[in-house]
Amino acid sequence: MSLNVKEILEIGKRQLEEYNIADAAIDCKLLYCYMMNINTTAMILEYQKTLDEEHCDEYFKLLDLRSSGMPLQYITGTQEFMGMEFNVNENVLIPRQDTETMVEDALEIIDQNTLRGESLSIKAKGSWDILDLCCGSGAIGISISKLSKNTKVTCSDLSGNALQVARTNASKLNAKIAFKEGDLLEPFKGRFKNRKFDMIISNPPYIKSDVIPGLQTEVKDHEPMMALDGGESGLDYYERIIADAAGCLKKEGILMLEIGHDQREDVCRLIEETGSFKDITGLKDLAGRDRIVFAIVAGK
Repeated sequence: MSLNVKEILEIGKRQLEEYNIADAAIDCKLLYCYMMNINTTAMILEYQKTLDEEHCDEYFKLLDLRSSGMPLQYITGTQEFMGMEFNVNENVLIPRQDTETMVEDALEIIDQNTLRGESLSIKAKGSWDILDLCCGSGAIGISISKLSKNTKVTCSDLSGNALQVARTNASKLNAKIAFKEGDLLEPFKGRFKNRKFDMIISNPPYIKSDVIPGLQTEVKDHEPMMALDGGESGLDYYERIIADAAGCLKKEGILMLEIGHDQREDVCRLIEETGSFKDITGLKDLAGRDRIVFAIVAGK
């Protein structure tokens, strides 16, 4: 059996719609582009072509994967983030556009010593030693390393499988990154002296355990649970990171945490209760939702 490309895309769109896949019209084309190893701008030249039986069968297999709820990014193996293509698989969370906001804020701090146009209450630094904690694919740390010349970046994660993906991305994007496997800040806590950074930036697991069963199939059944589940309150990882963060930050060091839309007050409170930070601030994403908490180490 052979089919006209326009016909097979229509079949793909209808199937994805039947399975309630969002953006079915877009995904059916992206699956075709992935199969044929072409970019989307080349699609206009494809519509009048005819696919042979082998390619039709391959396309229908890809459709079935997407129809089952597997994220498009896990099928194609890539996700764009900060204008770069990152490898992803089911060992890592798929980088979101929301997280780009935090990276952009970090780059402004590093390069301009400002945050959203406002001067910071710290001295400008000539270089930055940065820890991307719970790094997953390495999207945050690698992006910072590639987009600012003033950084030395370490990516850390509990998952060795996730770190392998991050290492692959660093090699692919020619980024000089150090890697450390371990449980949050434990690898950096010495018996007599902690390893200290100028900035700790993290997108930790923060979804409440009882919320996860209600998430989209793409998320709850495919993305790694250890990158999603923040415990009963959703605050488990924040509590542990915040408790150790000041001891792993240099003088006037910065803590930046991505948060859920309803967690700003709780995370800010946890930071305030340490008595070790100043200028504790909540920042919104492009959609106007609370997305980041920022703080500076005080009194060092």
